[in-house]
Amino acid sequence: MSVARVYPLYITKVEKKGRTKKEVDEVIHWLTGYSQKQLEAHLKKQTDFETFFADAPQLNPSRALIKGVVCGVRVEDIKEPTMREIRYLDKLIDELAKGKAMEKILRK
Repeated sequence: MSVARVYPLYITKVEKKGRTKKEVDEVIHWLTGYSQKQLEAHLKKQTDFETFFADAPQLNPSRALIKGVVCGVRVEDIKEPTMREIRYLDKLIDELAKGKAMEKILRK
């Protein structure tokens, strides 16, 4: 599945709760190390999630601090690396939509 297919769903989810596309992008930048230009290029190319995370300039080492349940599964228990990265992103988007402060979302 391409990142571009899910990205608008992330934005819709957070905007319903009063958050912004800019905040979604900030979360993605923090997690992956992509610049805005690089993110937009991947969206345009319809890059799949596996490639998106494999090519990430610098996966944030603090992402291991992301804990909790997404879709009924504990993020920290997911063994498959790509699925774990996807669920990290899902968890961050959930926290954003729930109104959590950005500094807490970004584990500062």
